[in-house]
Amino acid sequence: MTQKSALTLLASLFFMWGFITVINNTLLPHLRSVFDLNYTQTTLIESTWFIAYFVASLPSAKLIEKIGYKRAMVTGLLIMALGALLMIPAARIPSYGVVLTALFIIASGITLLQVAANPYVAVIGPPETASSRLNLVQAFNSMGTTLAPLFGGWLILSRSASGNSQAGAVLTPAQRLADAQSVQLPYLIVALVLVGLAVVIAFYKLPELGLAAQRAGAEERKKHSLSRTAIWCSACRPSSST
Repeated sequence: MTQKSALTLLASLFFMWGFITVINNTLLPHLRSVFDLNYTQTTLIESTWFIAYFVASLPSAKLIEKIGYKRAMVTGLLIMALGALLMIPAARIPSYGVVLTALFIIASGITLLQVAANPYVAVIGPPETASSRLNLVQAFNSMGTTLAPLFGGWLILSRSASGNSQAGAVLTPAQRLADAQSVQLPYLIVALVLVGLAVVIAFYKLPELGLAAQRAGAEERKKHSLSRTAIWCSACRPSSST
């Protein structure tokens, strides 16, 4: 695969993790109405994202050393898909605990994807154009964060009682159950896209990294270590003000 084709494929990864991060951000006010969350429960949902990044960043770097960038990216996508699929039974039950678990799994997959994809983008081409490549794929990440609220609003909020009721309105048990189940289709779609993308990456031959590039990649991974990942996730996790 040429460098241009590889960048196109990698840009789709950046798009998807930006997209699914904001989908989960959109979900928070929806969860408040479905589960009637108190302050502690709401904070726990936000903290689940932070904890996932905190816990998964260093193991992700170790995993990349063992299985390589390509397999790590495929694994990250499949972990995200597993978390998205877990949202379906979580919504059907519905279960606050299972939702927390699903969000943790999704965030862990995003962490692995970030720790693998960022350094790979930086080292697959000439060092002098590394920043340009990163800016390009980050633009697709921003595109994902822009389009996700439209998707979430259309398939979740517009189809739910909480999304169409007045602020402060109390939902009936039947409305809460229907609202919980309204997230099943969006997350099924997301999971299928993630699995499809994982299959494409698994079967495409991404450029191999030479020894020098592997060493450079290891240095790049340090930039996405525990402390930097924690700072990044605190900025992108769901906000209680949304």
